[in-house]
Amino acid sequence: MKKRTFIKTMAAGSLSVMTGTTLINCNSNQEKTTETVTKTSNNLPDNWIWVRPDISKTDDEWKAIFARLKSSGIDAILPQVYSSRDTLFDHPILPVRERWLEHIIPIAHAAELEVHAWMWTMPLNEKGMVEKHPDWFSVNRNGDPSNTHPAYVDYYKFMCPCHPEVQNFVAGNVEALAKIEDLDGIHLDYVRQPDVILAEGLQPKYDIVQDKEYPEYDYPYSKNCRNLFKEKHGIDPMDLGDDAPAHEAWRQFRYDAVSNVVNNFCVPMARKYDKKITAAVFPNWESVRQQWHRWDLDAFLPMLYQGFYNQDINWIGEEVNKALTRLNHSKPVYSGLFLGHLPTGEDLKKAIEVSKSAGAKGVCLFDYGGMKDEYYEVLKG
Repeated sequence: MKKRTFIKTMAAGSLSVMTGTTLINCNSNQEKTTETVTKTSNNLPDNWIWVRPDISKTDDEWKAIFARLKSSGIDAILPQVYSSRDTLFDHPILPVRERWLEHIIPIAHAAELEVHAWMWTMPLNEKGMVEKHPDWFSVNRNGDPSNTHPAYVDYYKFMCPCHPEVQNFVAGNVEALAKIEDLDGIHLDYVRQPDVILAEGLQPKYDIVQDKEYPEYDYPYSKNCRNLFKEKHGIDPMDLGDDAPAHEAWRQFRYDAVSNVVNNFCVPMARKYDKKITAAVFPNWESVRQQWHRWDLDAFLPMLYQGFYNQDINWIGEEVNKALTRLNHSKPVYSGLFLGHLPTGEDLKKAIEVSKSAGAKGVCLFDYGGMKDEYYEVLKG
């Protein structure tokens, strides 16, 4: 999580379709795909930066921005082109604000920067789609759907990962991006469910104490998920009540539900068009039903925003090590660094050093809007 307004504090801040609804054991195809993915992953950039859109900038301004980023050691930009409402690229069913992505790709490429389009995955806030598809939304343990009772903030309208139409909609969003011929890759964000437990440093900011998994934040209990689980285990998860968080099969089912969207819908669609696919993921993955070490992506960009976890910079390296261990060192990991928690160039330098010492292939900075002159100098080495 994230780069979001709610986590304004947190981040000062994602058509033809595939079919299929069966939840998978994500380990089942991991071994057979590792060799292929590792080969492509070796060609990925070293250092990235998330870029929030500014369609008011001129081509000359973007040329200057991209030239400075490249000369400082940034190899790839992640422009945000879909944040659950309209799009900044051509899309067959969502409102298109502007085809900004298609416009900046050649400008970035001229500066020798790769472009990996940053899209929100499971939230949906486009008004017409929300009204048309109320059954698409995730439901909490109280029985409240996220479109009418979003957790924490209004835009936390997360969709149900078990709904076949949701799976196809998400695949369609990936395909709309993947069809852009010169795009280098697709970057998934919000590939999860709402935080059942917020990071420690955020709870006081929202006057919340989360010492356990409370029902209003516990997702998903939507009809499709409940029916699929009941078919397999003979139990309606809603009947588990307060014992639900301790029920191991139900917990794993929900991890698998999100993994299924990634591995059986997003990844195949990206690879159909020969696009790299990555994701921004949480270090506290259990709290967002995001078992990302079982995802068949080309690389992982965990958001290691240490301040939100009441940790120091050394924690970043510890989390890189944990990530690589969970992945069996089969895929590259990039430290997602929040510049708001690294106020000086020396802080950024240390965060980069501990990341690389722990085995990170590089770093990804959140975000371009927070860049200062001293950061550019640090990146130059």
